[in-house]
Amino acid sequence: MSAVTYVEAIVVGALQGVSELFPVSSLGHSILLPAWLGGQWQRDLSIGKDSPYLAVLVAMHVATALALVLFFRKDWVRIIGGLWTSIRHREVRTPDQRLAWLLVLATIPVGLAGLLFEGLLRDFLGKPVPAAIFLALNGGVLYAAEKFSRPSKKAAEEDTVDFSAEDTLVLRAVTVEEATDVRLAKLRVGEAVLIGAAQILALLPGISRSGITMVAGLRRGLGHEDAARFAFLLATPVILAAGVLKMPTLFAPENHASLGPALVGSVIAGIASYISVRFLTGYFETRTLTPFAIYCVVAGIGSLVFFAV
Repeated sequence: MSAVTYVEAIVVGALQGVSELFPVSSLGHSILLPAWLGGQWQRDLSIGKDSPYLAVLVAMHVATALALVLFFRKDWVRIIGGLWTSIRHREVRTPDQRLAWLLVLATIPVGLAGLLFEGLLRDFLGKPVPAAIFLALNGGVLYAAEKFSRPSKKAAEEDTVDFSAEDTLVLRAVTVEEATDVRLAKLRVGEAVLIGAAQILALLPGISRSGITMVAGLRRGLGHEDAARFAFLLATPVILAAGVLKMPTLFAPENHASLGPALVGSVIAGIASYISVRFLTGYFETRTLTPFAIYCVVAGIGSLVFFAV
């Protein structure tokens, strides 16, 4: 197979950085864009076993995860600190400790499913027509979530958070992020695991990881801001672990010609991801998934007509 060029890597990197965090499916777009462009792009950017393009996408996923770590760095310091103190003192008492364990437990289902089914689903469904169908379905699910999900009475009651479980009661400023994490920490274990397990559906090309996780959060009564934050926190270890696990494929002899483009594309993906998550965390404070739902339905049906006719 042909090596990925620098121009292709830059375009795909920007696409990956945006579509991974926007609820529009990065995998679906990574399949559909080359098919739409055709010619050399379609030959170079073909997803399949031992594909240089697939190896480049792995590097871009790692860059996206690192951008998320950078953006939520203060939160991860608190969460990881909570996990450490929880293990050390054998207790789950503070919001940070509880949220840390919820993230761990909620990540397990998608981690196992990814190891077992990711390659199989990609090989069988990593084609334009299935990707177009699932992209349209993704839009339908996003729209249905907005139409039928309403924040629960419990969620409304928890807008005022209680920090009395902390080690000190000295008056201090409470950040918006800490307040959000306290609300998330009040999720039941079963609810958190179900929200995390929704990421399994993102193994289907065209189904958005962030989108389907947000939908699951909205169905459990979370508001848009909290659902988006939980989705991004859940996605970080999953994307990073999957990328690091597959990173050695990028350094296989047959992919050496793509190393330079992979590096450049990853930098672009990381920058685009950081800008995207910064935009989306503000966007979902007051807005909904509906515009993304409309886009996915239109793009999915349009692609299906184009490739199926």
